[in-house]
Amino acid sequence: MRVLRLLLVLGLLAGAMPAAASAPVRVKDLGRFLGWRENALVGYGVVVGLSGSGDSPRSEVTRQAMRNVLSRMGANLLPEQVQSRNVAAVIVTANLPPSAHVGDPIDVNVSSIGDARSIAGGTLLMTPLQAPDRRVYALAQGPLVVGGHRFDADLNSQQRNYPTSGRIPGGATVETPVAASLVDAQGDLTFVLNDPDPATADRIARAVDAALPGAHARVRDAASIQFSAGASADVNGLVARLGELSVAPDQRARVVINERTGTVVAGGDVRISSVVVSQGDIRVTVKAERTASQPEGYGGYGLGQGTGGDGVRSLVVTNTRLDVNEGHGDAVRHFPDTTVSDLVEGLTRLKVNTRGIIAVLQAVRAAGALHAELVVQ
Repeated sequence: MRVLRLLLVLGLLAGAMPAAASAPVRVKDLGRFLGWRENALVGYGVVVGLSGSGDSPRSEVTRQAMRNVLSRMGANLLPEQVQSRNVAAVIVTANLPPSAHVGDPIDVNVSSIGDARSIAGGTLLMTPLQAPDRRVYALAQGPLVVGGHRFDADLNSQQRNYPTSGRIPGGATVETPVAASLVDAQGDLTFVLNDPDPATADRIARAVDAALPGAHARVRDAASIQFSAGASADVNGLVARLGELSVAPDQRARVVINERTGTVVAGGDVRISSVVVSQGDIRVTVKAERTASQPEGYGGYGLGQGTGGDGVRSLVVTNTRLDVNEGHGDAVRHFPDTTVSDLVEGLTRLKVNTRGIIAVLQAVRAAGALHAELVVQ
């Protein structure tokens, strides 16, 4: 493969880069306090005002929903009287913040559950949003913002993005207040790391003990650190001070590869040991040519006349040619200790595509020269 031949030029790269130290990061950016999380809400509603792009009369869910809405407003209709295509049944979802007060606006997402072609231009009717405990925490209503469209005319259609999903910024108001409970029964706070690591947890505990001796930080496991709030009633102030402390998180050597999109993400100090790469460029080409042998008289004045006759068939002949070309200038090069950053930088300068870089990294990892966790997505 020509990519590996270009890789050999990287042997000119001299020396190895020293491992880069992690920059200090605020504690609040490394994780969250236990109990501080969003809550999922979901509801079932109806979108009206569509221009003939809603659910068809075959959708019993939509017809039942419209009968329920109209009956609450005093209009009693029979099932066969609800035939409009200007309405659509939808599922409404939202995330309730960890701390919310009555009247706070939250964003909602609206998705069609019927056979509507588009919900663009529609308006969501008042929809209660419930949590898993079946309590109503918010009410959603308002015009939809849809980032797509679909138009049909004379059996022709044109669509952009997905017009069956929309969004209402600030389209729901909180009706039931919620407050995150950060302190447990023993009066302790627990901080949970986004990326569990024993070294990072220990550094956070040491930084807290040095800055706030009364917090009594202790590492519970690789993912959590516990603090003692004590008799202080200012829990919010303690959380704010803990979150503003800065520590240098420990970083594990990791290379993430996405073969579908051709993406490579790696830390600049991921090490590569001394390795020898042998490259050979062999190309195999297969060419197939098909020709048809047409008997005389078959396509002429009539079957059964001349030299043709009944039962005459054309014959398709396939000729295959196999070419094997071996490249020249094959070589073996030795790579001194270096980093993935050097490797990728050199390949980029040589205009090697991303998929070629992925192939090289996988080969180096298989040889045991890449000292990092290789994550293939």
